[in-house]
Amino acid sequence: MESDRLFEPLRSAALSAGRLRTAVAYPLCPTSLGAAVQARDAGYIEPVLVGPACRLRPLMAEMGLAADALEVVDTPDDEKLAACAAAALARDGAVRMLMKGSLHTDHFMSAVVARDAGLRTDRRISHAFVMGVAAYPKLFILTDAAVNIAPTLQEKADIAQNAIDLARALGVERPKLAVLCATESVNPSMPATLDAAALSKMADRHQIQGGEIDGPLAFDNAISRAAADQKGIVSSVAGDADILLVPDIEAGNMLYKELTWLAGAGTAGLVLGTRVPVLLTSRSDSMSARVNSCAVAALYARALAG
Repeated sequence: MESDRLFEPLRSAALSAGRLRTAVAYPLCPTSLGAAVQARDAGYIEPVLVGPACRLRPLMAEMGLAADALEVVDTPDDEKLAACAAAALARDGAVRMLMKGSLHTDHFMSAVVARDAGLRTDRRISHAFVMGVAAYPKLFILTDAAVNIAPTLQEKADIAQNAIDLARALGVERPKLAVLCATESVNPSMPATLDAAALSKMADRHQIQGGEIDGPLAFDNAISRAAADQKGIVSSVAGDADILLVPDIEAGNMLYKELTWLAGAGTAGLVLGTRVPVLLTSRSDSMSARVNSCAVAALYARALAG
């Protein structure tokens, strides 16, 4: 698929990091375990399976894996306990990344964000999708479509900084971030446009660093220079965005699914703002999306390590 080919440079770059030890929490279905194995075979991760060995070993055998093919950390057959054990491995430095298996997202993320888990930073935790569509000449980041429901201005600033840091880790020297709204005009009746304007000025004042920010921008202005020119928008970001920051989770989730299901977007997903990269996979994710996510996470982990 053309959209997946956009990820090939990232996949190649990620190989230089070597296989990173990755705790895979509760991978008790062929899809989640298969993704971990495929990412290992591709050269991105060294999976550490965290869950009940009495169920993991038979599943490995069913999939043709030797009993000693993968490291297993045995836990009781409980999603929450497995997630906490995986988070503890990351906290203690035993693994470099975390990956969700077949457990519920709430159980997994609760273990990650718990104050005593030791994985939080001073910055707001957020989620980013790295996306590639055939109609756009480069990969771009969509944030936040999965974690923050209705972020405040300060939370949006953290989301923006997280995304800029990720883009830089992926090789974009000075990322261009478009703050998406329904209109490119500041309208006091539309609070998202006020936040967008404030974020732009915060970047000017170096409160958000490492990238260029412009907003409010409508979606067409953000991804099409021709659309921006038609409206007389003078902006280095318009038509060339590396990052699309949405006003809330509803707008982001709908945009993500539209691009995936209608435009055939290739994707990768990652939780940001934690001490280690966190791979938050969905049951509907394709195998290529899961492996793309591991490649992106490996590059981000290398950046976090300095």
